[in-house]
Amino acid sequence: MEAAAAKNGYLRNIVVRLFSFAVLIFAARFAIIVTVRGGSCHSADFCFFTETLNLSAHSRSSDAVDPFSGNNWRRSVDHFAALFHDLIAEGFLSPNSRALCIDTPTGEDVLALKQLGVVDSVGIFQKPSPPLILHGEGRRHPFSGDSFDFEFSVNGGLQRSPRPADFAAEICRTLRPGGFAAVHAAVRDPYSFDSFLELFNCCDLTRTREINGVDSSPVLEILMKKKSKIPNFEIETLDGGNFVNKCSVKDYKREIVKNAEALIEEEPLKPWIVLKKNVNNMKYLTSLVDISFRNRYVYVDVGARGYGSSIGRWFKKQYPKQNRTFEVYAIEADKSFHEEYMAKRGVTLLPYAAWVRNETLFFEITRDPSKKVMMRGRGMGRINPVQTSSTHMGDMDKIQGFDFAEWLKSVVTKKDFVVMKMDVEGTEFHLIPRLIQTGAICLVDELFLECHYNRWQRCCPGQRSPKYHKTYSQCLHLFTSLRSYGVLVHQWW
Repeated sequence: MEAAAAKNGYLRNIVVRLFSFAVLIFAARFAIIVTVRGGSCHSADFCFFTETLNLSAHSRSSDAVDPFSGNNWRRSVDHFAALFHDLIAEGFLSPNSRALCIDTPTGEDVLALKQLGVVDSVGIFQKPSPPLILHGEGRRHPFSGDSFDFEFSVNGGLQRSPRPADFAAEICRTLRPGGFAAVHAAVRDPYSFDSFLELFNCCDLTRTREINGVDSSPVLEILMKKKSKIPNFEIETLDGGNFVNKCSVKDYKREIVKNAEALIEEEPLKPWIVLKKNVNNMKYLTSLVDISFRNRYVYVDVGARGYGSSIGRWFKKQYPKQNRTFEVYAIEADKSFHEEYMAKRGVTLLPYAAWVRNETLFFEITRDPSKKVMMRGRGMGRINPVQTSSTHMGDMDKIQGFDFAEWLKSVVTKKDFVVMKMDVEGTEFHLIPRLIQTGAICLVDELFLECHYNRWQRCCPGQRSPKYHKTYSQCLHLFTSLRSYGVLVHQWW
């Protein structure tokens, strides 16, 4: 009996060990499946669960989780197939075309092209999903130049890009001459449409049509054809010739100016009150048009004085920016303001005087008749060429002036959105003609200009300021001239 009991115990130990070993194998296999494959089981696996059981958040049992299956994805494929079918019928796309879909996260447009017979089609996105989608992005295509006959951009990739000019430049690079690019964009007005076309100076506009997007929202389909030769538009536009050839005023700009607030025609008796109140009547350009298709957003404060004078107090807090981040340039010759800019991030200080050429100047600190004592650097300063400095009285600093128009042309392009404030104590009668003469005025989208004239003094009733010699009518002519050139200019104070 004891021998039989010992034998049974021995067998039981063997069975327990074998069972434990089997459980260990299944547990290890299960861990591998869940960890490596994300919970997906196949017929060759040792699986305790069927695929219908949701083991992880990455299971393909839901359209919301898996974009490559389900009714929503299928509807998107059919939507793009209908759009591409029209392009094939019109001769802009063919089964022999090599096609690229840009910034397509789930590849419905790529599959639609393949189903229509455009088999040499591929998409790019930051997260690849081969074979439909390869790694790439709108600003960096992983292909050589002139690689594609047709390129397609949807889902607002161009509008979301931090540098839409780079996005457009990659299409220009990888699209072959004579090839077509179709872009879906929410273009809302003539200004944004012109800004869009400015990005694609490599292409000619073929046609536009309004369509419904995948989500049924209205979008504009813009079809363009790449030119055989790409001229250098920036050089053509801004260098050489007269102003008319450099900066043609488009009709939509004239309409924008017509919708601006009216200029104050009669000289105000209390300009320090009237002009300050006028800011409430201003119609900012960003409240009239969509600026989404500009490449960069730049604010230039000419005669910035202290940071809180207009950059911090007005532009940062009040100017409507359409959620865009602006590069800020502060141009200020008065040395007493320079130190505070050292601690201001996002602001580039130019510690010089904006002028019509590069030369040494005198910066004159003038005295306000309403104050008996003036702190140096807190008065209004004006600049004078060295050769004329002996005719002026007051405290003088020798400073460096620079050609403001040429600097502006070197920093921004027509593809950028440029806002400028100018308060230069009478120098505007030199700077504005220079901007017009060089064509640099074309680069300014919106200007806030304080014009200095021999206005009535606040301190002394019945007396005009001896500081300036221009009249209010001359200032008014300056404003009307700028508006006739298509610049939305506002009367600043």
